This record gives sequence, C-alpha cells and structure tokens, in this order.
Amino acid sequence: MNGFFTFEAAARCGNFARAAEELNVTPAAVSRMMGRLEDHLGIILFDRTPGGVTLTEAGRILYEAVSRGFSGFEHALREIEDRKTGVQTVTLSVSTGFTTHWIMPHMAEIKRAFPSLELRFQLIMSALSGPVSDVDLGMRFVDGPDERHEASYIMPEILVPICSPGYRDRQQHSPADAATESLINFGDAQPDWSQVFFPGDPGAATNSMIFSDYAIVVQAAMLGQGVALGWLNVTCHWLRTRALVPASPSVRVTGRHCQFVRSRDKPLRPIVADLRDWFIARLGEDVRQVAQLYPELQLEALLERGRA
Repeated sequence: MNGFFTFEAAARCGNFARAAEELNVTPAAVSRMMGRLEDHLGIILFDRTPGGVTLTEAGRILYEAVSRGFSGFEHALREIEDRKTGVQTVTLSVSTGFTTHWIMPHMAEIKRAFPSLELRFQLIMSALSGPVSDVDLGMRFVDGPDERHEASYIMPEILVPICSPGYRDRQQHSPADAATESLINFGDAQPDWSQVFFPGDPGAATNSMIFSDYAIVVQAAMLGQGVALGWLNVTCHWLRTRALVPASPSVRVTGRHCQFVRSRDKPLRPIVADLRDWFIARLGEDVRQVAQLYPELQLEALLERGRA
C-alpha cells in the first residue's frame, strides 16, 4: 500500500521531488519506492526525464485504477462523517459567474429545501473546463455523457446581450449616449460577439472593457457600465427580476449544451442527485419566466430546438 500511495502522488505531481515534498520524504526515497514497485509488478510505470516523469501506458492504466480506489475511500469517509454530524456536504465545480449571479440569489431557497446541506465550491474564473474527478458535480458545456462521465441536461447554451434598465433608457433617449456603445467583454468568449450588437457596421463607435472573470462582467452590466454578453444559465435570475434587461432581441445559440457532469467513478449519493435535480428545475423555471417577460427573444422555440 505504501507503494501505491507513493505512486499516486508521483503520477499526480509528475515529479518525484514534488511528490516527496507532499509525502514528507526525500526524492530518493520516492525513486527507490517506485523502482521496487516496478520490479514487483514487472512493468515500467514511468518514463524518467530530466524535467520530471511521465506515465507509460501501463502506468496510466494503473493510475486510473488507483485514483478510483482512493476516490471511493474519500467518499466512504465523507458519508461516515456526514452521518455522524448530520451535515451533508456537496462539492460543486462551477463558474464564479454562476455562483455569484445565480446560486447566491437562490441561497435562501436552497437552505430551505436542504437544511442539512453544506455546499463547497471549486470556482472557475475563465471558460468552464477541467476534470470533475474530485467534485460531486460540475457545470460544463458538453454534448452528453461518455464512458467516464454522466451528464444531466440543463439547457442549450444561449447568449443574450444584456444591460441595466438605466443604461438602455439612456441609449434610447440621449443622442449623445446613443452615439457610442460601451461593451463589457469576457476575455475568454469565443467567437467575437461584438457583431451581435453591430451586424455589418464595423465602423460603429464603441468603448470597451475586457475582464477575465465573468462574475465581474455581469456586475459591470448591472451597474450600468455598458452592454455585456449574457449566458442565460448565469443571468436568467437577473433577467427575471429585471435587474438586467435584453439590450436587443439578438440571441446567439452556440450549439453547445449546458449540463451537470459527474464522474462515473463516484457513487451517486442521494443528496447529490436531489440537489442536481433541484438546480435543473429551478433554472428551468427562471428561464421560462424570462421567456414570458421577453417574447421577442423567442426563447421557448430556441429551448425546444436546443433540446432536440
């Protein structure tokens, strides 16, 4: 077992020295342990290079199996702790934007629905990506499940230009303000979405701000600083409450699908399934209300087409 613990750390760190620091031993001790493990198994687990180590094909297969085993231990210990304390912990991998602008406004409802829940967050500032092996649920834009992941459909990826009601009123009623549009851009947004607002008019005057954190993009729009690209799964609450409004009826549907993804290696605890289903239902209700408030967006047809 010591060999497997050391192997897991070395494979994850990609470097014997970093693994040694994590395990509080010397790099030489890690190297000797890996040599003995390879001799015992009769296979080479690592390709050694001056810059570190990389897994061989056999090492990759073993690492996936060891990781699944350690993950099972972790979940068993978490379930034991939850039963002992009466608190049920769920870890989410979601964007700072979704956490700030959807989860936080709904936190009172979440607490009422799940009084023993403790939420933990793995927050992503940039575009949604990354593994979900160490969390219970991750929000990702994926086509569907695969051999290693389950996927629960939320909605198609729909982008709506958004601004504050005050900003829209100024643009509509002040010729000086209407002459220049202020765009609040998300640095990781692809493709260039400025054409949503100025199709076929490359000479239109604009001011722009670019942020790497989408939570700040939405906050700037709410403060009346300009027009931003609104991911519907993040901004539907503020559109429903009219803290944000569509800047135009232009809508972009990307073809991607917003889903809650989880690793098949982890057992699905009832609290995780219940919270996932609650989130999906509540997001759906917000979007349905937005569709009713702003029929010019034709969201109902887009949602139906996206699900198909």
